Amino acid sequence: MKILFVAGGTSGVIFGIVPLAQAARNAGHEVFMAAPENMMATITGAGIPGVPVSDVPMMDHLVDRRGIRVPIPEDLHERYIFNGRTFGRYAAACLDGLLSLTADWRPDVVVGGALAFAAPLIAGHLGVPYVKQAIDMGEPRTIDLAAAAELGPELERLGMYEMPRTDLFVDICPPSLRPADAPPAQMMRYVPFATQMPVEPWMYTKGDRPRVLVSAGSRVTPESDFDILSGLVDKVGKLDVELLIATPEAVAEKLRPLPEHVRAGWIPLHLVAPTCDLVVHHAGGNTTMGYLSYGVPQVLVPYLPYCVDYSTRLSAYGAATMIDPADDSAENIARVCAEMLATPSYRERAAELAAEVAALPTSADAVRAIERLAAAA
Repeated sequence: MKILFVAGGTSGVIFGIVPLAQAARNAGHEVFMAAPENMMATITGAGIPGVPVSDVPMMDHLVDRRGIRVPIPEDLHERYIFNGRTFGRYAAACLDGLLSLTADWRPDVVVGGALAFAAPLIAGHLGVPYVKQAIDMGEPRTIDLAAAAELGPELERLGMYEMPRTDLFVDICPPSLRPADAPPAQMMRYVPFATQMPVEPWMYTKGDRPRVLVSAGSRVTPESDFDILSGLVDKVGKLDVELLIATPEAVAEKLRPLPEHVRAGWIPLHLVAPTCDLVVHHAGGNTTMGYLSYGVPQVLVPYLPYCVDYSTRLSAYGAATMIDPADDSAENIARVCAEMLATPSYRERAAELAAEVAALPTSADAVRAIERLAAAA
């Protein structure tokens, strides 16, 4: 069977769907993953054949179709619309490349990450099943509606009057945290994935002080979102802890020099998660799900509005504390970290969720569900 995975335009969302693509290849299926040119190294580094379908990076779609920079709204609802339209423009930029690919290589199934809206477009055009895979614990539906509105010209071009429906939804959210109105799903165990590096002893051992990791995600660069990361580092660095800063090497270099008890660099989370007592981060989907799957309590500062909903659910469960970005002072973050490190219930609740994740069906089980879907089509 031929399976086309349509990925988002940043490494974080690609990391989210790699395990299912790898499982499909391991099951003997022919797998391609489509994404922008600048994401090819990330995809091929995971052992997945990558197909570039756009030469425009995802972040370049923060301008509208006239090339005018779109201001980022302050209002939460308007920000969801802004996000949806941005993802819609990204999907539109990928469409010609996908049409060219599938003219010669016709997939039997199309699988797309939750925000990869080119996936349902190309599946609907080809008349093949569309599988939507969650890449975190759920995005606001307003984003979907805004993306559909942005994609009106592409829908008309393809002879469609609405976005194609999902034939199978693969969800990774622990059952206890699923919203009450969540759609029926093939559940799947979350598998942390990231670009690898050589393992060193400090990654799997720790000293006497609590180990706290700080991250602002894989998209941080010295020019973009650096202030978010450096701000978190400054605030957590005031605690008497062993501090790990997970970030791309170019960003780590900008943070140096650092005290002896601080390490910074590209640190795949699954290498250090079992040794961490707490993680402080931007509430990105992969970071949240990764540390959740290892039972690590989390301090979530959702700088991106779409992260607020699941951050609230995780905090209400008692496995995390959400801090409003407007209240992320050094004193407030230090107070919350100290409180969580001293309160066993956070780790107990986080361990409960980790057990739920471990009990979910595997990626191989999800591949079998996709096989059944294709056979019935």
